[in-house]
Amino acid sequence: MDAFLVQAPGSYTTVQDKGRFGYQKMGVPVSGVLDSFAGSVANLLVGNPEESAVLEITVIGPRLEFLRKTDVALAGAEMGATLNNQPVNCWESFSVSPGDILKIQQVKSGCRAYLAVSGGIEVPEVLGSRSTCVGGKLGGYQGRLLKKGDILRCGEGTYLDVPRRLPSAWIPRHSPEIVLRAIPGPQDDYFQEEGLVTFFQSEFTVGINANRMGYRLQGPSIPQKEDMPASIISDPSISGSVQIPADGQPIILLVEQTMGGYTKIATVISTDIPKIAQAIPGNVVRFDKVTLGTAYSLYMEQKKLMREIARNIS
Repeated sequence: MDAFLVQAPGSYTTVQDKGRFGYQKMGVPVSGVLDSFAGSVANLLVGNPEESAVLEITVIGPRLEFLRKTDVALAGAEMGATLNNQPVNCWESFSVSPGDILKIQQVKSGCRAYLAVSGGIEVPEVLGSRSTCVGGKLGGYQGRLLKKGDILRCGEGTYLDVPRRLPSAWIPRHSPEIVLRAIPGPQDDYFQEEGLVTFFQSEFTVGINANRMGYRLQGPSIPQKEDMPASIISDPSISGSVQIPADGQPIILLVEQTMGGYTKIATVISTDIPKIAQAIPGNVVRFDKVTLGTAYSLYMEQKKLMREIARNIS
């Protein structure tokens, strides 16, 4: 059933879910929400499964007219939002009725917010996912960014008797200084010891080339060993891979890549991907070296936290 009309689309608004897995060998990226924590919480706040499709909103939000009574929640970046010109809070659910206008303004802190609607946003599944891959023109709403005049549908949801909210202790704070935990490799042996020290002990700045494909950083050059090639035979990449191209400046790959031919000095752990997803140009990034065992423990802690959040807000 029709859920809302897009009166204004915002700067970069797409439909995303958890992602499209199993097709990278065919050149199809995973796509999906960049900030998986915020996307999951937004869904839980309106009574959806975590994997339901949401809107991913970047920097400047849309203006939406609702066409049915439903529950809505925003999570992620701090974006001023109003419902019929009255402020609404992020990280909690609220009810809308036909004719209500939700305006999501420019980001104040962070980069991306997620809008969940009770029942989940319904677009056709493509290769098992509703996520938009803009570069491939597949998934989401007609394989593209939202634009004025689009009407999106939602599934059958459960109308909530009382609003749900995430306790403040669990709400992330988006700092302009970001620490990303990373595991060395898989090609860390291509780099001089000096290069590894520089990578893990220096500060880098997020450049203007920062999007769903990856974030280019600016900072001290990372030297490779002189007897190693500047590039490798292209191999699969994952979200969090940190490539070092010929100029020595790191690139953090994200969800719209499948292959890469530059050496990868480290891999940002999955639980820290939401931090870089909320970064904007000018933010400062540094890397903290961790082991695979530590990364696994942090992943399990995150899974435990999500279960606790689901119990608490329901």
